Amino acid sequence: MRLVNCWFCSSTIYPGHGIQFVRNDAKIFRFCRSKCHKNFKMKRNPRKVKWTKAYRAAHGKDMTKDTTFEFEKKRNRPERYDRNVTENTLLAIKKIVKIRDDRATKHIQNRLKPDKKKKHAEAIKELDNNIHLVRAPQPDSEKIKVDVPNQKSVQNEAMEE
Repeated sequence: MRLVNCWFCSSTIYPGHGIQFVRNDAKIFRFCRSKCHKNFKMKRNPRKVKWTKAYRAAHGKDMTKDTTFEFEKKRNRPERYDRNVTENTLLAIKKIVKIRDDRATKHIQNRLKPDKKKKHAEAIKELDNNIHLVRAPQPDSEKIKVDVPNQKSVQNEAMEE
């Protein structure tokens, strides 16, 4: 079973799926769905279409230069089966996945830092502009005095009755 990538969006195409276009110079283009095929025929650049992996890589949205991706490269050398090598490989895969996830979360946090500062500055500006909505109105120069009876006087009145 051979999996290939879409020429336009770089998503995986499984056997029996997708569209294949062969140009006059015998170059083969494979597309995962008609959406990619139509965009190719309209001569759109995948680096300028926001939903493609090429756009995300070109604009720093995805981690593209990470050393953990080197482990996924296709190797055409047949290897003899060895139980120890297989066990070590499976353990290494778990470690690599953890490292990749940690790096991805750090990458996302770094991408969101400037936006967090910008939102904080906008919130302060909004608060400065509308402080009258938050702050209670100041009382007039004459303060209204409220008579609050003492507990002793209330108790004395209750006993007299």
